[in-house]
Parts: sequence; structure tokens; C-alpha cells
Amino acid sequence: MGYSRIAGTGSYLPERVVTNSDLAARIETSDEWIVSRTGIEARHVAADGELTSDLALHAARRALQAAAVEPGDIDLIVVATTTPDMVFPSTACILQSKLGVKQGAAFDVQAVCTGFIYALATADKFVASGASRCALVVGAEVFSRLLDWNDRRTCVLFGDGAGAVVLKPSDAPGIYSTHLYADGSYGHILRVAGGIAEGKVRGNPFLEMDGQAVFKLAVRVLDECSREALEANGFSGSDIDWFVPHQANLRIINATADKMGIPRERVVTTVHRQGNTSAASVPLALDTAVRDGRIRPGHLVLLEGVGGGMTWGSVLLRW
Repeated sequence: MGYSRIAGTGSYLPERVVTNSDLAARIETSDEWIVSRTGIEARHVAADGELTSDLALHAARRALQAAAVEPGDIDLIVVATTTPDMVFPSTACILQSKLGVKQGAAFDVQAVCTGFIYALATADKFVASGASRCALVVGAEVFSRLLDWNDRRTCVLFGDGAGAVVLKPSDAPGIYSTHLYADGSYGHILRVAGGIAEGKVRGNPFLEMDGQAVFKLAVRVLDECSREALEANGFSGSDIDWFVPHQANLRIINATADKMGIPRERVVTTVHRQGNTSAASVPLALDTAVRDGRIRPGHLVLLEGVGGGMTWGSVLLRW
């Protein structure tokens, strides 16, 4: 069994930017309150009629271009999203059609903010085993449509966006290992409990979150799964060139890096201008650091995320 390697990255953010000042004009909050608790200054929000698959398409095309591959080369598409275009078909199948891909498998993965980590781990197994020769992995969200914009505890946190990577086979790492976890007993601390039944929305269609409980769990499990990835491959925190965490909250990011012994100057952060883009946050941050030249060939990179479910996981890779 060989390895898979990321051959190209891409990302996309909707044009509309909503600042903290914009929010303060409509709800009881302030820029100082939001920044001090989250590190978030602004977020992007999809336009009316702009779908998850539309965001995914922009990011996917940029990743394909970066990897120097054509849609006809893709034989696997895995899309991580909590906000699919529709109940079915999957957003992956819709994206496949928009790209003009006619071969291979296409399916969605739903692990909320850990979604891209789950999707990347899944695609890695296909490519490393030889079952797939060229995989497209996307994290895409229009999370703004799950928010109660009058709830200052939640609406200030999230944004929309998409990020993508192309995976190809490699004789050497590439992806060293992936580590995925879930504990459904924590499902109540971060959820959208609503659903569709008999043509009606049943339950609360907006995001509900126990912020303190999420923070406490996130810091603990992210440290555990990140250490597991390093120890499984004979590395320590000091060996990491770049740490690319889920962009949920600057306090969680810094607390995790500090516990891991990773200097903050080696942490990629985009949360200040993008907010929490759920499954899109890790590939968005990764693409940012690749395109601005921080992540270079040979660098050791640690990805990790935590999300509703609760779910969490990590990926250790060589660029």
C-alpha cells in the first residue's frame, strides 16, 4: 500500500463581507465584545441564490488548476458539508455534474466542522490503496442559512466559504496518517435539531450551542488527537512546520497550540477575516498558507478539527 499526496489546493469566499460593526448595527453586540471572545472581525456571507455547490465549484476549479489536472482525470469526489443544496442528490453529485466529470464515485460526508478532516481521511484510503487515481476533496458551507441572526451568541461566529484539494498517489508520504473520532453523547452541545417531515420543518431549524461545553471539549480532544498523530509517526510538536487547525475561535486555536508546544508563529489562522466556516475552514486556511508561500515542499503539516456530533480528528502530512 502506498500513500496519497496533496497535489493542489483551491478556495473561494463569497463577495459579501459582514463586519462586526455591521452586526452591531442590528443586534446588541460590539466589535470589542466579539473580538475579545473569538478573534473574529468579519465573515463572508453567500449571496441569495448562491448554493453550496456553487462555492464548491469555484474552489474545485482552482484546486484542479493548481494540481495541473483536468476534470476528466478525477475519479472520486468527496464533499464535506452540513449545508447541502438539497436533501438529495448529494452536493458531490451536483458538483460532479457542474465540473463535467462523468466517471468514478461522488458522495457527501457530514461531520460538521470536522467534515473536511473526515473527507480527506476517506479519500486518502481510496488513493493510497490504489482504488482511486485522482481524488477531489472539498469542504463547502453556506452556514449563514442555519443561523438565527438575532442570536448574538451564535450569529457572530460563522461564515460561508469553500476549500478543496486534489489527492494523487505517491510512493512516499504525503499523508502519514489520519485519526478520526466521535462521541454522540455530546450531540446536544452543538446541533441544528430541526428536520423536514411531511413537507414541514420539525424542530428548531437554527444552530444551538453550549459555548462553554464546546470550548472545554474542543481543547481536550484536539490536543489528544493531534498528539496521537505525532506519536504514531515519531514526531513531536517542535517538528511541526505548520499547524492548520479548524478556524472556530482564536482562543481554542491558541490553547491547543500552546498545549502541543507549537509556537504561535507556526499556526495558520484565518478566523479573524472569515469566521468559522465549518467544513470549509481547514482547506480555506491551508490554501491561504500554500498560496502565500508559507507552506513549502518538505514541510511537515498538521491539520485538525472538531465539530458537532461531537466529532474530531487530525491529519499529519508532508507537503
